[in-house]
Amino acid sequence: MQCEVCGRQIVGEPYRVIIERAKMTTCATCAKLGSASWQTEYESLKQITKNKKTKTVAPSVSFRRRIPVAAVPEDIEVVESFGLQARRAREKLGLSCEDLGRKIGEKASVIKKIESGSLAPDERLAAKLERALKVKLLVHIAETETTLQSSSPPSTSVTLGEIVHLKSEKRRQSENEGDRGSP
Repeated sequence: MQCEVCGRQIVGEPYRVIIERAKMTTCATCAKLGSASWQTEYESLKQITKNKKTKTVAPSVSFRRRIPVAAVPEDIEVVESFGLQARRAREKLGLSCEDLGRKIGEKASVIKKIESGSLAPDERLAAKLERALKVKLLVHIAETETTLQSSSPPSTSVTLGEIVHLKSEKRRQSENEGDRGSP
């Protein structure tokens, strides 16, 4: 068996350690790089059945799991005045930046940056803020595009498609004229 870190042949019993959240089988030298040990599923089940009488279970390593946020559709974006709206809603609810941060699982510094406008929240963070503050921070892109299109004058420039269409028409006309001239 080879060490998954250095690649050398493992002499003796292999060590099962966790290195940067990856479960690895290593030699004694590389085992010092790991932080905790782990067991294969077979070994842990074997130990559980062996210790059933004493009611002890093999210790397991647990990592913080992310709480899933409802998926945000791709046709949604954050409103322009998100910082001001977030600050007003937070103050209206009587929450401090630290309290709001704890409530949605973010740092207070992130909340402060969002409120100042120096950090634009992504859709997931904006959705969290919407639920916590009960304000509208996400809008459909179609809504913003229609308001932009209605305010801007219609474009009079020639598009690429129109150029291709004109060139193909000229080519057809020149081919048809060439057919007429030959008997």
